[in-house]
Amino acid sequence: MSTLEVNVIALSECLVSRGNRLEMGAASVTGLHYNLKGVGKMFVSGFPPIELKPHTLVILPANMPFQIETSPSAGKSMLASDPNWSSVETSGPIRRHVAGNSEPEIVLICGFFNAFYGSSTDVFSYLSGPVVEQFDETDRLDETLKLAISELVKQEVGSGAMSAALLKQVIITILRRSLTSVNLWVERFAILSDPQICRAFAEMAAHPGSNHTVVSLANTACLSRSSFMARFAEVVGESPMTILRHLRMRQAAKQLASSQMSVDQIARSAGYDSRSSFVKAFRKAFQCDPTEYRTQAKTDTFLKRPSSQCLATTSEAEKDD
Repeated sequence: MSTLEVNVIALSECLVSRGNRLEMGAASVTGLHYNLKGVGKMFVSGFPPIELKPHTLVILPANMPFQIETSPSAGKSMLASDPNWSSVETSGPIRRHVAGNSEPEIVLICGFFNAFYGSSTDVFSYLSGPVVEQFDETDRLDETLKLAISELVKQEVGSGAMSAALLKQVIITILRRSLTSVNLWVERFAILSDPQICRAFAEMAAHPGSNHTVVSLANTACLSRSSFMARFAEVVGESPMTILRHLRMRQAAKQLASSQMSVDQIARSAGYDSRSSFVKAFRKAFQCDPTEYRTQAKTDTFLKRPSSQCLATTSEAEKDD
């Protein structure tokens, strides 16, 4: 992450009153949209509606317009449109977009930026659709983004650099989440600074249930075992087998929540020969059995991702495979 560079193009606020709709044109760079308050929906053409609630974060690729709507209310719905949104970089560091004249029901902070690994690889350039993640108050992303806006408003010496540093904190938090999210977008961040490690990482992400070992992954990366282990840990921040476990558990959680596959089938798909070893690993990651997870995953209140505690642990069987 030390090679990650963030260039802030603009920060803005979107305020939408009840019963109104805010329509935004396409930005020429990646957009990060964080919902501070309120409940509503974001509409992006060609994709399902995105439910917005406090601490919902949405990343939109460049050149992707969107709409924000609140719950309908009595009276005629209003439309606030900004057809020149794609030229946001020429409009100053802070913009405010308002739909409606009453107290805003939805308040979003939107950041528009470029992010590069090693000043050459655009982290988000290959996104083909929205990335949606639900954070909470303890993640403190709202405070970080508010500070970034405050810095640009002040226009003091170093304000731009400070805002970029703050936005970089948010992006690193997102990249960390990519390893634990059950949403299948971690592969999109496998473009790291080391092409050989990327090759092995991509193989793991594409086929988490295959019979991977440190030696087989090192061969994929065309490295010796010791060099592969050291470089992987340096680039990714975890050992190969720890990351493989994350990917396997993420796949299993997704299949439990969205398929009719049996637990035995899901275990085999995740690369486990025995049901008992799979259940043990799953319980360690999610603090519940697979069947319980499948039941709970049908509710909106169940947090469908590994806890921070389980991410810091690795079973003895996985350490040296």
